[in-house]
Amino acid sequence: MAAAFGLYTHIQSNRRRSIALLLGLFFLVYVMVYAGALIAEAVIQDAGLPYLLRAAWRDLLWAAPWATLATAAWMAIAYWFNQSMIDAVTGAGEVTRKEQPRLYNLLENLCISRGIPMPKLKVMDDPALNAFASGLNQKQYSITVTTGLLGHLNDQEVEAVLGHELTHIRNGDVRMLVIAVIIAGVIGFFAELVFRMVFQNGFRWSSGRSSSSSGGSSDRGKGGGGMAIIIAIAMIAVAWLLSTAIRFALSRRREFLADAGSVELTKNPDAMIMALRKIEGRGELEGATSAVMEMCVDNPREGFADLFATHPSIERRIKALIEFAGGRDPGPLDLPADGDQAGESQQQDTAEAQGDAHQQGNAPPKPFLPSQPPVVLGGGAPAGQPEAGAPAPGPWSRTG
Repeated sequence: MAAAFGLYTHIQSNRRRSIALLLGLFFLVYVMVYAGALIAEAVIQDAGLPYLLRAAWRDLLWAAPWATLATAAWMAIAYWFNQSMIDAVTGAGEVTRKEQPRLYNLLENLCISRGIPMPKLKVMDDPALNAFASGLNQKQYSITVTTGLLGHLNDQEVEAVLGHELTHIRNGDVRMLVIAVIIAGVIGFFAELVFRMVFQNGFRWSSGRSSSSSGGSSDRGKGGGGMAIIIAIAMIAVAWLLSTAIRFALSRRREFLADAGSVELTKNPDAMIMALRKIEGRGELEGATSAVMEMCVDNPREGFADLFATHPSIERRIKALIEFAGGRDPGPLDLPADGDQAGESQQQDTAEAQGDAHQQGNAPPKPFLPSQPPVVLGGGAPAGQPEAGAPAPGPWSRTG
């Protein structure tokens, strides 16, 4: 599939991938059904491998309509109830402007500035610093943030995080990720079902069959059943690995694009960098499933050698923002124990960190977007703004 260039090209590419994922879901389900039929034939009757393969194919043709209906039902349940299941896991609740005026106004201003329908806004009572977008259609789309994130990030940084999640919705990333999770869920369900059948019942059935037909057919002892089971298990493993690889590959790439989309919305790369530095290592949502963590701004749950990491590292994301957006990196940050005093002191910390980065003499790289006036929300000058009388810099450049 051709690479996607530009925001709208990426959106169209995501739609094509969503369709491909749906088709891939049914294909992988049929693979799992065939593998299950092959194991069943191997443990029920004594025959050579060619006969077992043909018998499993006949079973697949008979079971295909039922497997299709079951998969379609699974998709329908996920389509209508995925958001309810996510809210049940996270405990997030929808908020209004009256309940969260600061957060609501930030998101509303971003949506108005680009003519984007406003998603639902939810808050999760958790000290972790994280946020995620979810939903499969315009009526379901929502952005959830934690109370920990609201307590430690200032307005510009919260706005950058909201822009990141809003970009996921604009790009179609949320819909595609949910579909990928559904694929993995179907495959995982069938895999567990088949493995339970093999390891809990398979050897017992094999032993009973052996004792009841001790003088039987000429195919006995030729290893057809054992080889069939090995082939079936290999097929199940490959299907599971393919579904997992799809999820992880999609997750890693989409984060870079969402960071860039946030900068495009807010015109403030420094706020996105500061938000990532504060979130770094503090995003673990206790009790959340791996599927929910994959949707978050940062997922601290990493596999060995990053092979199964769903997100690129914070360092790589910040490096990309510096290279292509002209942002400045203050380096890893230490946060106070609570976020009660995050407001004005956070803005001072931001300004001091950016001033130190400026004194290091690193020339700002060429921005990837044209200079535009920054979006000022919540009153007051944004962090890093020059004193009165000094020439006003663009949102991507430094004072010098």
